[in-house]
Amino acid sequence: MFTLHEMLVRFAVALVLGAVLGIEREIVHKETGIRTEMLVCAGAAIFTMVGLMLPYLATAPLGVLPSAVAVTNSFAVIANIIVGIGFLGAGLIVKDGSHTHNLTTAALVWMTAAIGILAGLGLWQFAAIVTIVLTILLFIIRKMNIARDIEEYERGK
Repeated sequence: MFTLHEMLVRFAVALVLGAVLGIEREIVHKETGIRTEMLVCAGAAIFTMVGLMLPYLATAPLGVLPSAVAVTNSFAVIANIIVGIGFLGAGLIVKDGSHTHNLTTAALVWMTAAIGILAGLGLWQFAAIVTIVLTILLFIIRKMNIARDIEEYERGK
């Protein structure tokens, strides 16, 4: 079982990491921003902590510890976070003629939930490293403008 302090730290870490990812989206004027990424990350962390605590909360009135099966089944909550965020991301994707928009934004929302799960599990260092790497990659790849290079190559054929 987590103490209130542990839960608040995990929640705060998720908020900060979500904000870092959201800043990148805000800078490039995308559909999701600081608020959305913070909510997704923190929500995933909360649901992860709840999932981990459910077996203990259910058995506490009986004065017994939860079984290994009950603890293992609590990870179903994490699986449902992944599926639920997948549906949220699918709602962000827009097909316009031959172009598809917001795939990166949808993928980032999904990754933000994964980072929130890491924070909820207490894996803060890995969550922070993933956040930093993703943010740097998003900036670098945007600067490379690969789509423009491909279009120029196609026109040159």
